[in-house]
Amino acid sequence: MRKAHQLHCLILAAGASQRLGRPKALIEVDGVPVVRMLVNRLQDIGLNPVIVTRQELMLDIAQTCQESTIVVNPIADLGRTGTIRCGILHLISQRGGELPFRLLIVPVDRPGFSIETVRILSEQNQCCTPSKDGRGGHPILLMPEDIERILAEPDSDRPLRDLVDPVHVPVDDPLLHLNIDREEDLIGFES
Repeated sequence: MRKAHQLHCLILAAGASQRLGRPKALIEVDGVPVVRMLVNRLQDIGLNPVIVTRQELMLDIAQTCQESTIVVNPIADLGRTGTIRCGILHLISQRGGELPFRLLIVPVDRPGFSIETVRILSEQNQCCTPSKDGRGGHPILLMPEDIERILAEPDSDRPLRDLVDPVHVPVDDPLLHLNIDREEDLIGFES
């Protein structure tokens, strides 16, 4: 088995939230903004996530997560893969251009995973995603070769599922498939 590369983490919070009508990252669950809840959960296992967002959310997210690095995707409307690429480029610049590393991708609108699931993923040395009832979920763990593929992809709007083929790792998270798109999606969700 090959040696595991260092693990970094991106929280994706650059979506326009058109269906919901307000920023998903700033929705409060039990009085805590979702982005703060995710940062707390990831910090509990020793990760210091970088939050990638859009310009108009930067100040609010920075106030909510003061100790976190915030990166603005200047062309956030081009899609999630472009936002991932923006975060990867930031990480590479912070590492002096050094590759390789593993990368945990955490979409802010998919917060139904547990700390235990993040621990399980962080121990993996393959591209993987948690799964429940035969369906994959989030977050997704990328390997160095996946990162290189994303950086080489000319279409920043191409879905990540077209670029990587994650192994499904079974987990028991009852809310793994929670996807915050509408107000009713928050019913029964607690931090």
